[in-house]
Amino acid sequence: MAATASQSTLAGLPRRLVQDGLIAEDKLLEATEAAKREKVPLVAYLVNKELANARAIAIAASHEFGVPLLDLDAVEVDLDVLRAVDQKLLNKHRVLPLVKRGHRLFLAISDPTNLQAIDDIKFQTSLRIDPVVVEQDKLEERIVKAIEAVDTTMDSLGDDDFDLENLDVSGDNEPDDITRDDIEDAPVVRFVNKILLDAIKRGASDVHFEPYEKYFRVRTRLDGVLSEVAQPPVALATKVCARLKVMSRMDIAERRVPQDGRIKMRLSKNRAIDFRVNTCPTLFGEKIVLRILDPSSAKLGIEMLGYDDHQRALYEKHLSKAYGMILVTGPTGSGKTVSLYTGLNILNTEDRNISTAEDPSEINLPGINQVNVNPKVGLTFASSLKAFLRQDPDVIMVGEIRDLETAEIAIKAAQTGHLVLSTLHTNDAPRTLTRLVDMGVKPYAIATSVSLIIAQRLARRLCDNCKEVRDIPREALEKEGFEAEDLEEGLTIFAPKGCKSCNDGYKGRIGLFQVMEVSETMGRIIMEGGNAIQIADQAASEGVIDLRRAGLNKVKEGITSLEEINRVTIE
Repeated sequence: MAATASQSTLAGLPRRLVQDGLIAEDKLLEATEAAKREKVPLVAYLVNKELANARAIAIAASHEFGVPLLDLDAVEVDLDVLRAVDQKLLNKHRVLPLVKRGHRLFLAISDPTNLQAIDDIKFQTSLRIDPVVVEQDKLEERIVKAIEAVDTTMDSLGDDDFDLENLDVSGDNEPDDITRDDIEDAPVVRFVNKILLDAIKRGASDVHFEPYEKYFRVRTRLDGVLSEVAQPPVALATKVCARLKVMSRMDIAERRVPQDGRIKMRLSKNRAIDFRVNTCPTLFGEKIVLRILDPSSAKLGIEMLGYDDHQRALYEKHLSKAYGMILVTGPTGSGKTVSLYTGLNILNTEDRNISTAEDPSEINLPGINQVNVNPKVGLTFASSLKAFLRQDPDVIMVGEIRDLETAEIAIKAAQTGHLVLSTLHTNDAPRTLTRLVDMGVKPYAIATSVSLIIAQRLARRLCDNCKEVRDIPREALEKEGFEAEDLEEGLTIFAPKGCKSCNDGYKGRIGLFQVMEVSETMGRIIMEGGNAIQIADQAASEGVIDLRRAGLNKVKEGITSLEEINRVTIE
């Protein structure tokens, strides 16, 4: 009876939480007092202190007050509606406007008894407010992301803390519907600069500007995963595109064919970032993608890339040879360029003549003679290689072997006393050898020139601050590829959780490598017309681990998660 009498002192949502057994009354009373002292809403306090489950609170509130329950993961926030509400009110009450229907505004809220929030927003917008109950933790996360998206658009851009190289934006090649004022419109300039700077700060690798019929969005690729960062008004798509094309020294009048360009951004006197820019005509305008090229990534040191000790020793051994060919293979965005430039950085000494041919050159390294191929004027990979061979080279790097002529010249260079580094697009190391055969290279030439093949992928690193142990049954681990000896050693599997200092539980990336030294036996298999499966079997018998096993080793070391390895290694 005492408990019942005591509960009668509670009202509204707190009483419902106690009645449903979500929290003990004495703890709730303590939490109420603590929330008042800290000046935070009760629901936020309960969830932040893990005193009650956010979803259970939302369900209880929905039942108690007859307010609809909504899963925020299932909806997209309308940024135009968000802009209509004063951000000070959103920050004060921790609510989120979702969508407007006529004179009604649907408002995500974790505590429907927060009438002050409803009244304040009703007064500011002159709209009827329909509250919708959502989970407190999801609400906080979406509020932060939504406000960031609005801040990144046109309304609240601040001054920039970096300088762009002075670019000549004059010219008479502007189309009729684009004027000089459009290109140099201050808000557009600040918006573009802010997007680029934010991408650099966050460590993104690419920025995508994508126009569609009804909206215009900006996405960045962070740790290999694309996510939306802004949704500017669709009317700005043409102006933003023109601004980027001027910065990249492209022809802004030409919008029918793809174009390539480059932007150089100076962050300080000692540091500059390059952007490789490409445009592509789409149905509703030009999509522009910027690849961020940070020269400092080539100076990380080979020990930071993710090679195990044996793999690293093999790479360094073949880099020290006077001749031969080292091939790095993998899909676009797998870190091939960084691996090659890390090797070139090791070789870049005063006594070596190093030349590279790329399309285009992504990282500038003093001391290395770099050439951007330009097929339009006849400067191809093959013609560049021929020129290199007349200039007494020690080391040659070819950005990519795409055709038979380039492959044959590169292989002849490797056979005649030069160290050649290059890339191919294949899925693993054994298939690289058969790919060269398919291109038309003679098998004996492959066997006598290719000395090392590195296949690689990039996997996201788990955040050290928040990664948590995941309990996975032994049978499931065996199906994933772990061996009995791995499990007997007491295997601990970690999984992502997510915190303020990371991106959904991950922070940074680590390389997964298959480093295959081409042995005499493999060369014999190639010359006898063998296939990739036979080469892979021989490599395994010689102790070469495949990409899957390299990934499992990183899981075993607690560096990444099983989910991430499955994402990047399962074909």
